[in-house]
Order: sequence, then C-alpha cells, then structure tokens
Amino acid sequence: MVKLTWYGHAAWLVEFERHTVIIDPFLKDNPKSPVKPSDLKKIDFVVVTHTHSDHIGDAYEISKEKGAKLVSLYENIIEADKSGVKEENIAAMNIGTQVDFGGIKIGFVQAVHSANCTGTVITADNVTIYHAGDTGLFGDMKLIGEMYRPKVALLPIGGYFTMGPKEAAMAARMIKPEIAIPMHYGTWPPIDSNPREFQEILKGEVKVPILSPGETFIV
Repeated sequence: MVKLTWYGHAAWLVEFERHTVIIDPFLKDNPKSPVKPSDLKKIDFVVVTHTHSDHIGDAYEISKEKGAKLVSLYENIIEADKSGVKEENIAAMNIGTQVDFGGIKIGFVQAVHSANCTGTVITADNVTIYHAGDTGLFGDMKLIGEMYRPKVALLPIGGYFTMGPKEAAMAARMIKPEIAIPMHYGTWPPIDSNPREFQEILKGEVKVPILSPGETFIV
C-alpha cells in the first residue's frame, strides 16, 4: 500500500511502507496547502524538481528540521549547507538513472521548463510514482513510460506555465500509467483549469482521481 496526499499545487506526500517522501514542498506560502512544515511528522526524503519558489518552497527547512535527505539536481541544492542542511543529507544528483537509497530508488528525468526543471521517478514497495514537475508536453514522455512503467503519474494541468488538460491527457496516453492524478492547477487565477476536462478526455483509458488539497489516494 502506498499513500499519496496532495497538499495543493505540486506538493505531495508519498508514504511507502518504510519511507516517507515529500515532493516539491511548497507549503507556507501555498494558499491551497492545509499544512505547514511544522505539521509534518516523519519525513525521510525531500525531493525537489526545480528551484522556482513554488516548488523548492520549504525544502531546506524540512530537511533541516526532520533530518531528511534532500534530493535534487546538483545545481539546485549544492549550497543547501549554507541554509543549515547537513552535508550528509544533501544528495545532489542529475538526470540519468534511479539511485538506490536503501529500499527506495529516486531518479530524475527530463522536463520541458526552466530553472533546471526535471521530473522525478520514485520506486519502493514495487510501486513507481512519476511526478512530472513543471513541464510542457514532449515526446520522450513515452520513453519515460516504457523505461520506468509508473503505476501513478502526477501531471500538471494548469496551463500558462505547464501543460493544460489537453496536453496532460496526451502525456498520460504516452506514459500509460494505471492512474493519472492532476496537479499544479487552481492555486492562482492564471492556472485555474478544470480537472474534469482532463478526466473526461481520459475516460475509459486511465483512472483519473481528482483530489482536494489534503486528500489522500491509496494505491
């Protein structure tokens, strides 16, 4: 069993049997988040897709306070120690392959965006979760699907800065997950898209749960 809790925008708490991961922990300044960093309990890994403030968010604070390993691209977090993150808790990686952190594998994949943006592929308990980060639609999403075969794809649908519902639906068709959950919408007016549109396009093809901020989906 894997629990995925959406904190609004692109922030997710992923609870595997032995490891708890928070992805893009934009909480304090997130108008949709029902929690703040101080509300979090056990966190083993903080995964950051890129350095825009609505994604790196409270990553340093959470890593520092929870003793969690901070994982992102090299350039994104190489100076995290200046913010008080312990050097041994900094895993400055790059796109290439999944790294085994002892029962959980974390890797980064291409995304089409700015600010050293990536997607992340996380595997534990025989379940792979693909968080696409901020991205436009691109053809190698098919390759990501073929290589990692994610059970769940977390896909931005807000438009303006990322894919909209139409593009995200095409992404889901290329990735071919069992479950595609929309994210990165509704936080502010420019990205106030309708997740029902995404759901309707994929009706009968991919399961599309629509979550409210703070809601949990169990795989």
